[in-house]
Amino acid sequence: MNTLHNSQVPVVYILSDSIGETGELVVKAAISQFNGGNIELERKPYLKSAAQIDAILEKAAQRNGAIFYTIVRPDLKEVLETKAHALGITHVDIMGPVIDGLQAVTRLSPRNEPGLIRKIDQAYYTKIEAIEFAVKFDDGKDPRGLLQADIVITGVSRASKTPLCMYLAHKGIKAANVPLVKEIPPPSELFQVAAHKIVGLTIKPSLLFEIRRERLKAMGLQPSSNYANLERIIEELDYAQDIMRKVGCPVIDITNKATEETAERVLDFYRKGVVEQ
Repeated sequence: MNTLHNSQVPVVYILSDSIGETGELVVKAAISQFNGGNIELERKPYLKSAAQIDAILEKAAQRNGAIFYTIVRPDLKEVLETKAHALGITHVDIMGPVIDGLQAVTRLSPRNEPGLIRKIDQAYYTKIEAIEFAVKFDDGKDPRGLLQADIVITGVSRASKTPLCMYLAHKGIKAANVPLVKEIPPPSELFQVAAHKIVGLTIKPSLLFEIRRERLKAMGLQPSSNYANLERIIEELDYAQDIMRKVGCPVIDITNKATEETAERVLDFYRKGVVEQ
């Protein structure tokens, strides 16, 4: 097979209003059907204006190049296709036929927004990272995590700190939690975190008493344990309240509240960036 000289090497321009990875991948897959082909590829990502497209097409016409594109913005597609027709440039719409086919079977309208797949992927990885963070820094396992967290949840045992942190993690929020135990001083890191990033949880003593009794039963332990003693629980809640007051954080009474409801209040404190008692 004859090898083309450099000046004869065909040039393929891959145009995109996003990063252009999809177009490049498809073109490379097609080139492999020609034994790799002696083809020069030029990827032109993040195109946002008609002027950018005009300049690329003028250059492609001079070099006898071809245009492959994954542009989803209708206005830019129209500019490209009109100009390519006028210049007699070979141009192939990679995304268009697929989008049209999906629109036909779903009867839905496409968003025509560049880079959506990358946004979806990023949201997914952010959520996974937040979940791993919540597990790693659950129940005060490593106080250093408090300084890395988006939100810190604190309160006595069985006050729904862990479920709340996991719920926040599924929203991409890195949440750590630290239990407040009367006999154990809270970690110094708790007092280093901005107050609006900490939320204390409290609960009606009688409800916490029932929750702890059921927990002991589930573990096969005697419900008469000090862990489920009402007087002890009241002391713990008072102690926790004192710590939260020193920290200066907002406090939410979770009695009869769903995790989702508590989470919304936590996020509200976090977004506002101020402490509201």
